[in-house]
Amino acid sequence: MGTTTSTPGEARDNAPIAGFSQCHVGILSHLTAFGSLPALLETAQRARNIAGETLGFFQDVVLEHHAEEERELFPAVLASAAPGDELARIKSIVERLTREHRQVESTWAKLKPQVKKIARGETADLNTSAVAALVRDYGTHAAFEEAEFLPLCQTILGRNSNHMAALGLSLHMRHVPPAVGHI
Repeated sequence: MGTTTSTPGEARDNAPIAGFSQCHVGILSHLTAFGSLPALLETAQRARNIAGETLGFFQDVVLEHHAEEERELFPAVLASAAPGDELARIKSIVERLTREHRQVESTWAKLKPQVKKIARGETADLNTSAVAALVRDYGTHAAFEEAEFLPLCQTILGRNSNHMAALGLSLHMRHVPPAVGHI
């Protein structure tokens, strides 16, 4: 029940063994970190995939959606709104939505170079607060549009079936692939 003490000679004699033991601590520590590499690679690959998909998605879906609303929906609703309060309200909402489109697009333009780097597997300093702002702002934009603007569009355009049909046809024609020529 006493403590084991070593004499100075014994400690000196055990030093080489202690050195080997300490080496194992360092080796095991590094190997533990190495063991986490597959999971990190999986996460890195997922980040590259999300970045690449987001580049295409933003260009092909988000920007096109904004353009379609501004080119088709907004003018149709403005043209069909009743003069007075209804038209003033629609103008105000359209101005707000257009401003929000430009804000989202501006934020995206600042993020896009870093997202491209991530998609290529390069190191990038992605502005996390800008990413959070883009996600938050678009969520707010979409929620307002869904809750306020689109129901008004339905009411206003629904009063005249020709207006709704014209909008539907215009949107359909934009999405129909061009005909392939015959040889």
